[in-house]
Amino acid sequence: MTDAQTRYAIDPATAKTLDTQGLRDHFHVGDLFQPGQIKLIYSHYDRLLVGSVVPDGAALTLDHIPETGTKTFLERRELGVLNIGETGEITVGGDTHTIENGEVLYVGMGAGPVTFSGKGRYYVLSAPAHRTCPTRLIKIADARRVELGSKEQANERVIIQLLHPEVCESCQLLIGYTQFAEGSVWNTMPAHQHDRRMEAYLYFDMTADQRVFHFMGQPSETRHIVMANEEVVISPPWSIHAGAGTGSYTFCWAMAGDNIDFTDMDMIPMGDLR
Repeated sequence: MTDAQTRYAIDPATAKTLDTQGLRDHFHVGDLFQPGQIKLIYSHYDRLLVGSVVPDGAALTLDHIPETGTKTFLERRELGVLNIGETGEITVGGDTHTIENGEVLYVGMGAGPVTFSGKGRYYVLSAPAHRTCPTRLIKIADARRVELGSKEQANERVIIQLLHPEVCESCQLLIGYTQFAEGSVWNTMPAHQHDRRMEAYLYFDMTADQRVFHFMGQPSETRHIVMANEEVVISPPWSIHAGAGTGSYTFCWAMAGDNIDFTDMDMIPMGDLR
């Protein structure tokens, strides 16, 4: 079963008028990882598509959805898949890739149907592509690791960069995840924007009663969205994206837009936040 929904882009002036439910309707994605289902959200922000695949004992194939307007899903798109579950298998172009927890499979434009099986819980991300890059399984040992923060600032963390120019070639997708040391809870603070591309966050590795307060909005008009385990927030290019949790957690960040320079950020001084 495949379920796809569309989220339309809105401007920052409109976002200022939204109440809690309005913010969640536009930017929060919950109830993603459902057994036996492919669930997809088609965002008008840079046409990034986020979603999940949970085979639950039966293979599931991603091949066509009306939202892309193409005969096949990957006809004009590239795909990145992060496995947040147990070992699984993904078959594309006649090749089957065994994917472990924490690994990413990149699938290039035009690769054809993608079949998911095994015990994986797959977080999928797709963006429009203008050229084909080779399909590749990116293992944790291949990743670029960046250690940042400190215990004193409650943000000691390691950034695991997988779909990144120094690791694996892609057209415009960037994917990785950030893991926090015990006792650290703050992500991406001081905050930044990058008006040239949007971003999506998946918060995971959280207990059932744990929450992350995700901060969004323009620097002078911040809002928050309360996030539970395995929930996604869509971050527009005009918005900051930062958060603080009730305990340590992991989040997957994915970007699409005008360039693939990970460090292309417009930093926001703490004194400018409101």
